[in-house]
Amino acid sequence: MATTASRSQQIIEQAQRYIPGGVSSANRLVEPNLVFTRAQGAYLFDAEGRRYIDYHAAFGPPLLGHCHPEVQQRAAEAMASIDVVGVGSSELEAQLAQKICEHMPSAEKVLFCNSGSEATYAALRLARAVTGRQKIIKFQGCYHGWHDAVLMNVISPADKVGQPDPLSAGMLPQAIENTLVLPFNDLAAVEQVMQEQGSEIAAIILELIPHNIGTVLPHQEFVQGLRDLTSQHHAVLIFDEVVTGFRHGLGGYQKALGVTPDLTTMAKAIANGFPLAALVGRADLLDHCRPGGDVFFAGTFNAHPASVAASLATIEILERPDSYPHLFDLGTRMRDGLTAMVQRHGLRATVAGFGSVFLLYFMEPPIESYEDLLRNDAETFVTYRRALIKRGIYELPVNLKRNHISLAHTAADIDESLAAADAVLTSFS
Repeated sequence: MATTASRSQQIIEQAQRYIPGGVSSANRLVEPNLVFTRAQGAYLFDAEGRRYIDYHAAFGPPLLGHCHPEVQQRAAEAMASIDVVGVGSSELEAQLAQKICEHMPSAEKVLFCNSGSEATYAALRLARAVTGRQKIIKFQGCYHGWHDAVLMNVISPADKVGQPDPLSAGMLPQAIENTLVLPFNDLAAVEQVMQEQGSEIAAIILELIPHNIGTVLPHQEFVQGLRDLTSQHHAVLIFDEVVTGFRHGLGGYQKALGVTPDLTTMAKAIANGFPLAALVGRADLLDHCRPGGDVFFAGTFNAHPASVAASLATIEILERPDSYPHLFDLGTRMRDGLTAMVQRHGLRATVAGFGSVFLLYFMEPPIESYEDLLRNDAETFVTYRRALIKRGIYELPVNLKRNHISLAHTAADIDESLAAADAVLTSFS
């Protein structure tokens, strides 16, 4: 007797029939292949109605929680009076640009776009234009989007570290050749390259915290050294704060470090899940992108009213004095709980993170660069997360991926998650 396919199976089969692989982004097809039909606050619900405490959080955007009512209302109010106009200025985007300039140390002016990839693409084009140079420096393990200049050397196999590791066919060889990949936190390596090729380097770009490989915290002297070197050689310093911007403070992680770049890219959490990104920085640089300037910048959906309204609402909530303390306290509660668990079970594991970000590596420290993370037990890492999913705790089951806590999470959510983690780790010890 034939069985009826579950609702999830039906949706998956329909998607796979009409969408390559059944997903619209390369990172979305994972095992287990679940279909989520509702997201609310700290929770996801699948097509069969099962609830999961969500720590994947779409790679980080819903900082306040899914479908936050204040954000949704402000976006709806904006769309009730105006949608895409495509000409002139708008009051909302002017207000948002001012807010970002008030909070972000590097922001003298702001350009809005729709994704982190667009923002980093624009930042690198601008850097090449103002310097007249072609080469850039990025760091192993840092991800800056899917365009040719930077789509390489993220989670590389050991035999690809130290050489170009492009992640896609069809990338221009010239772009790959003009991107120099160096180890993160290794200032001496950067000094050597700048000494030899400084007159050819347009920009140094880095994730201020390489969150695309979990959490590798930067050394203060490393970041300050990059600032000093780029100033000395008249190159552009770009902080990719697509993940860290707003999540680690309204001033980004750059404010915590006290180092100011020339340009900063932001996306993900700045509009709590609405598609919005920004390139911010020195006015003299960004003015090259003005209408009639020598660097072209455009986009039909740039500064979409719904996204801009959502971002303004997000900022207002984050400006409340209890928002970041609550968020960071939950992160500390999770990391401390996991650390105690690792010690109790005698596991070769390390808890990492910052603020609202956490993850459990299955390796021992130190963790200062991507090369250190080659020691992580990837099989155990993914097995652990799949076991958590079975217990209703959703952490993306992909090696090295970070987890995110939102303002919608509660201490009870953290405690429930820790109890599930303890049960899984007990089976490992």
